[in-house]
Amino acid sequence: MTVRAKTGRPNAAPKPVKRVKAAKSSKAVADAFVWEAAKSSLHPVPHVARLPLPLLKGIDSARETLQENTARFANGLPANNALLWGARGMGKSSLVKAIHGTVNEGRKGAKRLVLIEIHREDISTLPLLLRRLRNEKRRFLLFCDDLSFDKDDTSYKSLKAALEGGIEGRPENVLFYATSNRRHLLPRDMVDNERSTAINPSEAVEEKISLSDRFGLWLGFHNCSQDDYLAMVEAYAAHFGLELPRESLHRKALAWSAGRGSRSGRVAWQFTQDLAGELGIKLP
Repeated sequence: MTVRAKTGRPNAAPKPVKRVKAAKSSKAVADAFVWEAAKSSLHPVPHVARLPLPLLKGIDSARETLQENTARFANGLPANNALLWGARGMGKSSLVKAIHGTVNEGRKGAKRLVLIEIHREDISTLPLLLRRLRNEKRRFLLFCDDLSFDKDDTSYKSLKAALEGGIEGRPENVLFYATSNRRHLLPRDMVDNERSTAINPSEAVEEKISLSDRFGLWLGFHNCSQDDYLAMVEAYAAHFGLELPRESLHRKALAWSAGRGSRSGRVAWQFTQDLAGELGIKLP
C-alpha cells in the first residue's frame, strides 16, 4: 500500500540540494594589491594601469635587466631587489608595472607573480607586511613609487632591516622594487649639510646612504634624446591608431615638448593623449 502525504503525493526521498559554489573572492584571484597600512589589509586591484612593455622606448638596457631579474624571481630562482633612479617621467614605475604583466603571461594560478604597492608614507609598516607574506605560497613583488627620505625621517630604518640585516631577513618569496629621483634616496643638500656639520663627516650619512646598498640592482634613467622622444611618440601613435603624416606628427610632438620645456616618456604620453582628443579617438 502506498502511503501518501497530506499533499496527496507519494512519499519519496528528498531531492538532493544543489551546492552553490561560492564565488572566488577578488583577493583569491587578483594579481595586484595596494597595502592599506591603516587597516593592515591588502586592497585588490582588478586592473593594473599599465602600458605594453614594447611601448617603453629609450630604456632598453634597464628593461632587459629588470625583466630578466623579475623572471628569475617568478621562477623561484635567486634575484635582487632593484632601485630604479633618475630623471622624472622616464618610465621607471611604468617599467615595473609593464614587466609584472609580461612575466605573468602564460602563468596560471599560484605561479602568477603578485604585485603589491606600498606607499612611501607606509614604509614603517613594511616589516608587518613581510610577516604576513612570509608563509604564503605565491611570490610577491613589492613596489614603492617615488621613494625618498628627508631630514629627521627615521622610517628608512624599517626598510633597511626588512631588505637585509634584520634577524628575520627578507622572505624568500618577496622581492622589493623602488623608484626614486635620488640615487641614494636622500636630497643632495641633506647629504652635504650632514657631512659638513658632523664630528665624523664620513660616518654621519653612512647609515642613510647605505640604504641604497641594500638594492642589488641600480638602474639609472636619464633624460632622453630628441630621437628617443620621437620614437616614443611614434610607438604610441601606431599602437593607438592615431593616423597622422610622420612629418606632422613630429612637428606637433616637438612643439608640445618645447612648450613643456622637457622631453621624456611622460611628456610623450601627455602629447599622445592630447593628440587622441584632437582626432576624436578614445584611448583604452
